[in-house]
Amino acid sequence: MKTLKNKQLYQLTLTQFLETIREPEVLFWGIIFPVLISIGLGLAFTQKSESKFSIILVENPPAELDSLLHSYAQLEAVKGKEIWSWKVKDNILGHTEFKFERNDWQSAIVALKRGEADIIISDSVGKMQYHFDPYNSQAQLAYMKLSALVQSPKTSNTTIVVPVAPLTLKGVRYIDFLVPGLIAFGIMSSILWGVSYTLIERRSQKLLRRMVATPMKKSYFLFALMFVRILMNFVEALILFFFAWLLFDIQIQGNIGALLVLFMAGNIAFTGIAVLVSCRTSKTEVGTGWINAVQMPMMILSGVFFSYHNFPEWSIRIIKLLPLTALADGIRSIFNEGAGWMEIMTPSVALSVFGALCFVIGMKFFKWY
Repeated sequence: MKTLKNKQLYQLTLTQFLETIREPEVLFWGIIFPVLISIGLGLAFTQKSESKFSIILVENPPAELDSLLHSYAQLEAVKGKEIWSWKVKDNILGHTEFKFERNDWQSAIVALKRGEADIIISDSVGKMQYHFDPYNSQAQLAYMKLSALVQSPKTSNTTIVVPVAPLTLKGVRYIDFLVPGLIAFGIMSSILWGVSYTLIERRSQKLLRRMVATPMKKSYFLFALMFVRILMNFVEALILFFFAWLLFDIQIQGNIGALLVLFMAGNIAFTGIAVLVSCRTSKTEVGTGWINAVQMPMMILSGVFFSYHNFPEWSIRIIKLLPLTALADGIRSIFNEGAGWMEIMTPSVALSVFGALCFVIGMKFFKWY
């Protein structure tokens, strides 16, 4: 009897695995796409870029700026307009190019609204006056760079020497922050869509009802689905880490065993959530809405692409309670801070218990037909 049950679990797992790998789109969106995203973001944020800012001069520029443009900038004709190009070299922080265009106030406001300009400069009693959105980080950066340049101008052929010591230590780069977040996000996304949507779709097609009519043990079907998704997540994480190591020299500074335990805890947590989300509905439209309702807030709030410490102070305590936040923070601590068993014990236990609780509740209300 025990051999028969084991054979059931093996056959169900094998069936789920074959159904998964025979669909190229599943492999692409589940494994290859997250890797491509991480490579693209990594290249975008690790290459030395040239900052470009667009400045609108309202009517006649202030005399102070006008003399600097004639001294250091180059006049170009672009689509019948006079454009002043002021290029400044900086071998540490990247080169900067300012494009100055003369226009009237109304057209300058329209350009600002469309994102075609960063700053408007006008003449206020012979002095420069800057107009920009103080909550726009791009405009703030343009203002700080331009105002500093006006106070101490450099020619386009001069390399600026600034008292900056760039930090290139492993763990402090943006790519070091991004990759652990993408691994955590990949676990959540794969489990929610691979388990929740699969269950809802099969329920809508009456396939779950047919499977229940067989001698199959119900829990084995769910376990087989979970095993295949966890295996896919493991392969995805390995491929993602391999390319991150190959292209960006990312290394795991902490305990590998602790990372595997945390990885499994994250899979358990989101598997429980996936079963709970899909326990009742048989409509794929409703199921898609529920999956997005769970996934989207955590994707935005949990610090996958940027730090959640940018949010208001009162919300950070709530954000830290989210499963994706705990998983991403734990993986980052192992990758970048050298964390070990003691540091990941609490998040691992919390994720596992939360996932088990969601699984039990989901199974209590689970509808097979």
